[in-house]
Amino acid sequence: MAAPNYGYEKRQKELAKKKKKEEKLRDKAQRKLSPSSDGLAPGDPETDVASLENEPPTVPSLPTKNG
Repeated sequence: MAAPNYGYEKRQKELAKKKKKEEKLRDKAQRKLSPSSDGLAPGDPETDVASLENEPPTVPSLPTKNG
């Protein structure tokens, strides 16, 4: 029976890991170049960026020391 070649297995694992990382970076760069509106409903104030830019955020007034 042949002895297991652990060096070969390790190298294959490293290559697979490197390939997966490159694919992830490529996908991330692709999303950055052409963002899609997955999960965003147009007109929804919570997810619509345009509505957030037009309306200032509401901040509750804080009580002051004088009253």
